[in-house]
Amino acid sequence: MTRTTPSALDQALVAAVAELGYTITATQLERWRTSLWLARAAECTDPDSGAPRPEAVHRATRLAAASTPGRGISWIGWTFWALDDTPASAARLRAAVASALQRPFRRTGVDVDQIPKGDSDAAFDARQQVATAILTSRPHPRKDFDGALRAAAAAAAFELPPPRPMPSMFHPALLDQGARMLLGGTTDTGLEDMANALEAAYPGNTALPEALRAMNRKAALKGIDLFAQSPLADGLRGIVRTVQDADDALLCAAVRACTKGSGALSILLIQRAPQDPGILRTLMDDVMWDQWVCLGGCVPVLGIGGEAAIALNVFQYLTLPGWAEDLERYLTLMDTLLAQPTT
Repeated sequence: MTRTTPSALDQALVAAVAELGYTITATQLERWRTSLWLARAAECTDPDSGAPRPEAVHRATRLAAASTPGRGISWIGWTFWALDDTPASAARLRAAVASALQRPFRRTGVDVDQIPKGDSDAAFDARQQVATAILTSRPHPRKDFDGALRAAAAAAAFELPPPRPMPSMFHPALLDQGARMLLGGTTDTGLEDMANALEAAYPGNTALPEALRAMNRKAALKGIDLFAQSPLADGLRGIVRTVQDADDALLCAAVRACTKGSGALSILLIQRAPQDPGILRTLMDDVMWDQWVCLGGCVPVLGIGGEAAIALNVFQYLTLPGWAEDLERYLTLMDTLLAQPTT
């Protein structure tokens, strides 16, 4: 099909992006508009001067930077949908986040809609078999991110804040309980099972599992089932439903915070901390280092792995009491560090 000649407005935007060192085409602009990542040409142009609006140039430049052969825009596109916060962009965002949450299971052949339901022995056994198959077919090696940084700091004789006691969420015992819970909800595992898994992942320290047991006993005396009230009560189905049912504005706010945080953290760790190690000390001396960074907050590269991590962060933002406020506070801290002059 013969393409029409690019409009003068698009040519001006292409030229403005070229001045910043990126080459884009009118065809790319069309694709970005179709995906709702970029406004129409008229909306990207100042009506008085006829020049591209600075925000349009900035957005097109970011899209150009994220567009490399063989790789999609990934979660950078989520950022723009969240910033626009329109019914259409929120719908795109909702579908993308829900898909990212399910993708690790789909890649192992598990369709969330086909997971056996019910509390019959047959359904329970089928879910356990699927959980075992997932953990067997897709091992989850995870580098000790916190430990690697601390080892490098020790080698350089640089003192970091002492680590806070925290079990490895990627310990096989916790992964086993997590897989069971995602497939069958909290009915397929018990609080005592989770406490036992914590003991296995955190040998020598019984404070956390005992606190969990004590909390459960106190709630049980009041007739409260803590697991039934958990955001994970219905497993992966419930997680996806949380995203699908979220208010548009809240969903967009969650994605804005999580993508902004991942970008800011990557800049601080990769570009700024090597020149100013004190930044690392400041970042680690905060509870969000454990609750967010070590559990997937740092997403320095684009791709499906980054999308899954941010999608999980979005679920935490939407459901965990106090988590959104802690992340917003950490964002303020990172903004302050980014504003400091480089040394």
